[in-house]
Amino acid sequence: MESMGKKKPRRPRRSFTPEFKAEIVGLCRRGDRSVGQVAKDFELTETAVRGWVKQAEVDAGERNGLTSSEREELTALRRENRRLREDVDVLKRATAFFAKETR
Repeated sequence: MESMGKKKPRRPRRSFTPEFKAEIVGLCRRGDRSVGQVAKDFELTETAVRGWVKQAEVDAGERNGLTSSEREELTALRRENRRLREDVDVLKRATAFFAKETR
């Protein structure tokens, strides 16, 4: 019963170069090995490899979805939007503060 509360420690997050991902996707697309086998051979998670293959299909126009460049743009726009909202919030608080001061 003691082991029920303990979780398996997570692996540290790894990052991979676009060239490495492209090589893995190429191996999967060749068809001589399954996605699961390629993942196992390179000690990767099958979920990650499937995601890379799916994104490669989107980038190649073979599947619907956001391309890598569109995803990057969306991320940048969301970051900018968040920063601008924070700026507006600061300005609102400053306006309220100075409005109180002038009374």
